[in-house]
Amino acid sequence: MKPITVVMTYSPDPSFKKALIAMSGSELIESFIVLSQRPIHLKIKKCHNLSLGPITSYKTLQILLSKIKTKFFLLLSQTQLIWMDSKSMERFICIAEGTRAGMVYSDFYEESDKGRDLHPLNDYQIGSDRDDIEFGPLVLFSVPAIKGAVKKYGVLNDVEFGGLYDLRLKISIGHPIYHIKEPLYTVRSSEKGNYESYREERLFSYLDPRNMRVQKEMEIVFTDYLKKVGAYLSPEKLREVDPEKGAFPVEASIIIPVRNRKETIAEAIKSAFSQETDFPFNIIVIDNHSTDGTTDIVSRFASKNSKLRHIIPKRLDLGIGGCWNEAVRHKACGRFAVQLDSDDLYSSPHTLQKMVDLLRHGNYAMVIGSYTLVDSNLRQIPLGFISHSEWTDENGHNNALRVNGLGAPRGFNTLLMRKIGFRNVSYGEDYEVGLRICREYRIGRIYENLYLCRRWSGNTDANLTIGQQNQRDYFKDRIRTKEIEARKRLNRDLGFKKGLKGRVF
Repeated sequence: MKPITVVMTYSPDPSFKKALIAMSGSELIESFIVLSQRPIHLKIKKCHNLSLGPITSYKTLQILLSKIKTKFFLLLSQTQLIWMDSKSMERFICIAEGTRAGMVYSDFYEESDKGRDLHPLNDYQIGSDRDDIEFGPLVLFSVPAIKGAVKKYGVLNDVEFGGLYDLRLKISIGHPIYHIKEPLYTVRSSEKGNYESYREERLFSYLDPRNMRVQKEMEIVFTDYLKKVGAYLSPEKLREVDPEKGAFPVEASIIIPVRNRKETIAEAIKSAFSQETDFPFNIIVIDNHSTDGTTDIVSRFASKNSKLRHIIPKRLDLGIGGCWNEAVRHKACGRFAVQLDSDDLYSSPHTLQKMVDLLRHGNYAMVIGSYTLVDSNLRQIPLGFISHSEWTDENGHNNALRVNGLGAPRGFNTLLMRKIGFRNVSYGEDYEVGLRICREYRIGRIYENLYLCRRWSGNTDANLTIGQQNQRDYFKDRIRTKEIEARKRLNRDLGFKKGLKGRVF
């Protein structure tokens, strides 16, 4: 018997049939299984049709796997025309056998009338546990690895959208998921230049209210996985911060790190000054050696109002996280530190009061609000209001390891942040701190619009190339990897201490 069964989902697009025909002559393929919602008739050699639900459903996967008798199955998840020769297919098999991988995927080329470009992918790691990680349109699965994972860890039988996700996570517990760092096939696309729209869609997919049912199911799958690997944290283990009685110059500080934002910094500062509170507050602008006139703008505001502290760090190597460290460790910083990015605005004069009220009365280590996406002219854009309602007090601290962000604006207990600190980078530092805090402390949420988040060409995440986005994704995956390992250690330590209580010395 030949080693591979190819699995595809039917599409009426002409490229679907072309892809089938292009691969049907391979000496490594035993058969093709085409999934469809209703019966279809394909007069192609070795091709069989299964009329089932979507492949994301475990019921579909269960029936599909019962039909596969080969050692591997090759999943084609897209309908574009794919060219892959036998040598590349042999390489997939060789890597799978040599590494005992449960899944193998590779880089690929994207080709259109405008040319051909390399599409690189990221290596898989423990923290690549999100459901939107990109594997490309072609993935090889080891059938023995799947069966072993199902036998050892079970499955969630009632999942409709998370079947493949559940399978992948459980395969990853006992088998490598291996990335081949070379392009082994070519995908023919109708047009090029659509990666930016794809990236935007992926970036906000878990926030889209239309996807709530899917996301709740993904959360169930992921939480089950955390329990299997020993990284799940019970909400009863989270604690409040102790109310601090130390002296602070003000109750709260609005922190604005900035570098070269002359177009928006004045509006941000005015928004900060507009806050109406029943407590004293100040504004700390960490001006990271701007060169475009931003420094002069901030200086003019500071000269007119002592409530604004204009700080230019001595260090020249600071990222956004390093600027936050400068702010929270400064003697002018208040009991609480609240975020305002240099190109964003508070939605009303009451944002700071609401953030600080919850920090004070809930004894939270961190409080996160909700925001609205707007353009450079402050007009609402899709997805509009984003509440991060996927967060719950019971499981938000676990589900945070699956998603890519926690929301805005963010407020912190200053003394705690002086102990924890931010990583000196300009991407992911806020996400890392949020994960670190909710490993141990409770986070409060405000599910109403407090903030206007601008999406414009000046954003640090605008117009990224595939390579740049890969770097960012890999960095956050690395953050999750370290956090999952830390939570495993925490659970092991708690279990060890619990065991010691029953011993007699």
